[in-house]
This record gives sequence, structure tokens and C-alpha cells, in this order.
Amino acid sequence: MPDLTHGDDAAAVNSLRSAVMRLSRRLKHQRVDESLSPTEMSVLGTLARCGSATPGELARKEHVQPPSMTRIVALLEGKGLVSLEPHPEDRRQKVVTQTETAEAMLEESRRKRNAWLAGLVEDLDEDEWAKLRAAAPVLEKLAHL
Repeated sequence: MPDLTHGDDAAAVNSLRSAVMRLSRRLKHQRVDESLSPTEMSVLGTLARCGSATPGELARKEHVQPPSMTRIVALLEGKGLVSLEPHPEDRRQKVVTQTETAEAMLEESRRKRNAWLAGLVEDLDEDEWAKLRAAAPVLEKLAHL
């Protein structure tokens, strides 16, 4: 296990944190629809990745309070990006599903962000690109822990 309190390991963690945060901020500026907040985009991404969910499930996955998720879902529904249907087993709950409009918007957003990243990658040499390709699954794992 690496020693993350000092030395080279701590410096690597610090560098990784800083780089991921800067890259994330830059990626957020590549949005297709500026009217959506990063949180709204994240909820749509979660629905795309995980499928339909109740507002409570979305709140847990997005690490927000249920009342906040209820407001976010209402905003997304008002924009025609999600629909609410009765829960098949518990009529007191609703199930949130993304609409085709949301699917198309997310696809366009992915295309735009991928193109932007591809432009950055063009400036890497072959060794750097190979290291980045190898690191991608590890970064993906960290993102989902």
C-alpha cells in the first residue's frame, strides 16, 4: 500500500487531484446546453448510465438530499428532459426516466467533449498517450468508488 501522507506518493496524489479538478472544470465549459447546471447534467448522466430510478435513488447516487433531488427532477421535467411515471410496485413513489430529447442532448454533449479531449491528446507524444490510455480504466474505477 502506498504511503499517502508524505513523499512521492503524497506528491502524486496532490498532482492527480489538481489535474483532475482543472480538467473537470475545463470539460464543464464544453457543455452543449448552457441552460443546464452541472448537477442537472450529472443527473441525466446517471439516468443514462444506470437507467430509470426513483428520486430517492437518484439522490443517493448523486450525494444530494432528497428534497434537492425533487427540485432538480422538477426542473428537468419542466425542460422536457425527464418523465415521471408511477412506480410499478409502490404507487406513493415515482420513477424518473430520461426522454429522447435528453438522450440526444447527452450524445451531442459527449461528442463535443470527446472532440475537445481528442484535440488535447493530439499534443501528446506516443509514450504519453500510451500511459494515458493505460490510466483510463484506473481513473474510471476511482470515479465509481
